[in-house]
Amino acid sequence: MHFATIASGSSGNAILVGEGEKSFLIDCGISAKRLMENLNLIQVPPSQIKGILVTHEHVDHIKGIGVLARKLKIPILATPGLWEEMASLVGKIEAEQRIEIASEVVLAGLHVKLFSTSHDSRESYGMRIEREVLGQRLLSLGIATDTGMITEEMHQNLKGCDALIVEANHDKDRLWQGRYPWHLKKRISGKYGHLENSQLAEGLVEWVKGNTQKVVLAHLSEENNTPETALATVLNILRHSVVSKENPELRLRVAPRHIPHELIYLREH
Repeated sequence: MHFATIASGSSGNAILVGEGEKSFLIDCGISAKRLMENLNLIQVPPSQIKGILVTHEHVDHIKGIGVLARKLKIPILATPGLWEEMASLVGKIEAEQRIEIASEVVLAGLHVKLFSTSHDSRESYGMRIEREVLGQRLLSLGIATDTGMITEEMHQNLKGCDALIVEANHDKDRLWQGRYPWHLKKRISGKYGHLENSQLAEGLVEWVKGNTQKVVLAHLSEENNTPETALATVLNILRHSVVSKENPELRLRVAPRHIPHELIYLREH
């Protein structure tokens, strides 16, 4: 299994996940042109993309999905509720490209299970993506990038994943001392907003196990966080937790904002 963030942050989000020569996108909140340019940077041909799976309807996650789907002639997969919210925003989509899903789907040969996150949108989802052979779980990737709180569903689905892409949106001191208006600070820090660095770290203490190979910190605020602050905060908490004993080789990375992260390949244990 391989994966990479293609863009990350409030200016636009997209994640690539795949197996072998097949991949799919999770969201496309940047222009189709820029998405294609970023795929080229990591040498992933557009012909490998088999669909776009939508987490929620905010523009930084769906801006380019309509154009991209038409250009590549690939399906868009979303729940019925999300289709109601975004149908008018994605433009004309052929019937065969408009796929409604429930809580699980198989895409590019990978099993995807959706779970709800706590965000101020019609619906918002994280996911656990697994490669299975004859019913046996081999590798798993957990993703949760828009949530204002750690939920029980997150604990259930992110625990023990081989890799994680998770939100470390803001530093609480930078947010509250920053120039954002009060109502926006309240929204970001609220239970339907975004995770603060230390909140995410406390979640990782529960989720990271001995098999976890990579953790990518995503959706960082450009105004209220820095890669250095996010890494320092998370690492400090993890070093003083059971994680440091159970998984001393764990590697944390930060998703770049405008350019893709290099492809990460998970190894089988």
